[in-house]
Parts: sequence; structure tokens; C-alpha cells
Amino acid sequence: MMRRQVLVCVALAVLLSACGGSAPEPELTPIRLAMGYVPSVQYAPFYVADQKGYFAENGIEVEFDHSVFESDAVKLVGTDELQFAIVSGEQVLLSRAQGIPLVYVFEWFQKYPTAIVSKPQMGIEEPSDLAGRTVGLPMQSGTSYIGWRALLAEAGLTEEDVATEVIGFTQVAAVSQETVEAAVGYASNEPIQLAQVHEAVNVIYVSDYVDLVANGLVTNEMTLAERPELVAGMVDALSRGLSDAIASPDEAFGISENYVEGLEGDVAVTQRIVLDESIQLWLAERLGESELSSWEATQQVLLDIGFLSEPQDLEAAFTNEFLPQREDG
Repeated sequence: MMRRQVLVCVALAVLLSACGGSAPEPELTPIRLAMGYVPSVQYAPFYVADQKGYFAENGIEVEFDHSVFESDAVKLVGTDELQFAIVSGEQVLLSRAQGIPLVYVFEWFQKYPTAIVSKPQMGIEEPSDLAGRTVGLPMQSGTSYIGWRALLAEAGLTEEDVATEVIGFTQVAAVSQETVEAAVGYASNEPIQLAQVHEAVNVIYVSDYVDLVANGLVTNEMTLAERPELVAGMVDALSRGLSDAIASPDEAFGISENYVEGLEGDVAVTQRIVLDESIQLWLAERLGESELSSWEATQQVLLDIGFLSEPQDLEAAFTNEFLPQREDG
């Protein structure tokens, strides 16, 4: 009997030794995050959170999917085929108006990223200067278009007061070659590229005139109700990655090189500036927090331009409950 007990103990000791003397690691929950657009240093907070293990610490194995664009992402999240996506605020309201139950849980971009860029000789320095000018739009929908219409409204202008052309994503060439007098683009992209060609550019930032809800993390009502710990984990990882990227942009850029191809030479110089400019759009007293006033302004623009036919329940469209607690309690 004693010999059998000894043999059992030896067997257990061998098993524990083979396993490193500890219990197996818990399985991670796989999450495919719809990012939209191509990999870029502008996604640095996500890359930082992934490489530093912040997602894993929250029990999440994240896959960044840049093949799913915003219009498709809202549908996939709305049907719970995906649980999370990066989506702009106006898309949340437009989706909810169609019965798609999106909920915005983390405001990544605190400043709306749309800007109007032009050569200094055009004399376009403030919104009122756009009257009678030819302005290129990438498309007549999406973040850029919503920002453009909001800016016109703030200036007391309508689309009839400006000659607009849909030019796709050729803003830099169109402004350089003066096929348009100004173009609508991303605050942390086209102005930087144009400045490298022409040294000086005029930039009108939409966020200087109106506070709209920009890109952030969204989920759906089902995930919020049934898997709140998963939502909390995603928000925690993103919050920590964002905080680190803001505090240490050199480190964030270095980490991004592991996720974004071609960050070298002149490209690296440009993209390092892009990261710095992007950080200015992310800053907030409390990272990730959404304000009701921003949602009200966003909804009013959508109503004014006819994209929404009736107001939505704004307090159901977003929540701050998953954000880290303030240090002051």
C-alpha cells in the first residue's frame, strides 16, 4: 500500500514538472476587430495595447481586420457577427435609425479629424472664405462629408454657395495642381503631405468650429447585456494603449513598425509627423469619454442635411460606464 502511494506521488511530481509546476494558462477569447482602412501609425494605440499584452491581460486575443470598411462593420456588429469595430459617431446614429443596435463605448478621437486644406495664395483662411470657391470632396458621405457640412453650417453657408467636386482620395494632387482651390481631408494626413510639397499650407480644422463625435470603439446591445466583462476588457486595453502612445510616441512608432509595412526612409519621417498630429486629436482630460453635447451637435448636423429624419435616443447610443475610474474617484 505504501509503495503504491509513493509511485502515485512520483507520477504527480513528474506531471507537475512537465507542466512547469503551474496550472495551464486560461484560454483567450478571440475577437476580430474591424478597423477599416489600411494599417497605419494612426492605429498606434491598438498596436501598443496588443504588443504590451493589454488585450491578453483582459482575456482577449485580438485580430486587427483592416479589410472590413465602416459601412460593412456597422452591419456585422449590429447582427453580432462581430462584437466590436472602429466607427465614427454619425454612423452610430444613422445605424440606430435603421434599427441596428450599435453602442459607442470609447471615444478614441476627441477632435473631429476633418480639415479643409489649401495653398496660402488661395486666401482661404476661415470658413467664410469658402464662398464661391471650388472645393474637392473625397465622397459625399462618411466622416469627411459630415464634417464639411457641419463647417458650412457654422459659417452660414450652404452647398449652393460653394462649387464642390467629388475627387476621391486625390486631395494632395488636386490642390497641388490647382484643379480645385481647396480640398476636404483628414487633419493628420493631407495637410502634412501638402506641407512637404509646398512648405506652407492653410488648414481649417472642423473641430475649431464644431464639436462632433469622431472615431471610437463600438459594440452592440447584446454584447453589452450578455458580456459586459468583454466590453470592459476591450475598453481597458484600448485606454492603456492610448495612454501609453500619448506618453511615449517614439515607443509607439517603434511598435507600429511591427504592424505597418514600409515605415522607413522618407515614409518614416512623414508618418512620424502623422503620429504626432494624430495624438493632438486624441488628447482629453479623461481618455475615451463622450459628452452628450457632442452627440447633440452631431445629430443636429445629420437632421439638417437630411441624413436623419427624426431624433434618436442619444443616451442609448453611447455610454461611459466602462471607462477607467477617475483618480479623484
